[in-house]
Amino acid sequence: MKFLAALLGLLLWGQTAAAQTADDIAKIEDYLNSLKSLKATFVQMASNGATAEGRLFIKKPNKIRMEYAEPTNVLIVGNGDIITYKDIDLDQVTNIDYEDIPVSMILDEQIKLQNGKLRVVDFYKDSGSTTVTLEPVAKTETGPITLVFANNPFELKQWKIVDPQSVEVTLSLYDEQKDIDIDDDVFVFRDKKNSSRNFKKKK
Repeated sequence: MKFLAALLGLLLWGQTAAAQTADDIAKIEDYLNSLKSLKATFVQMASNGATAEGRLFIKKPNKIRMEYAEPTNVLIVGNGDIITYKDIDLDQVTNIDYEDIPVSMILDEQIKLQNGKLRVVDFYKDSGSTTVTLEPVAKTETGPITLVFANNPFELKQWKIVDPQSVEVTLSLYDEQKDIDIDDDVFVFRDKKNSSRNFKKKK
């Protein structure tokens, strides 16, 4: 009888945990879909020891701008159709398809994590944070992206990707401003020398 009670208890716990995970996934989905714009500073750290700082702008659908501070001096601008990457020191410009960058998965107007274009491949939650890893359902060159949310208040604080050289890159967000008015002009790439150096590191 004790074994049966323990088995039933384990089964019931499993059902509760699954339901809780479904609730948490729905909460993540609701957060991402309610987010219309975001402005933040960021610190980027890579597993090879490289670090960088900068400023991030997001406006849904599909617009993104990342200004990296010296000494990185990189500018990334996505206007909704194409992503432009500029190495300012080398004065080189490269165009990138949205499907080639993992962060594009969270830029859609409406994001569905269950039976949609994305699927959840890993999930973890503790008292302070919730972590979910997403990847496209269809086979693409885009690798997975891991999102880390603070639980109280619930907001995106970090994302992690693995680049084509197998380097893990973690980008942490600070001083976030959500759902503010960001002019579309911010997401227009203009090929001007030193165009990203308006962002300065904090002393």
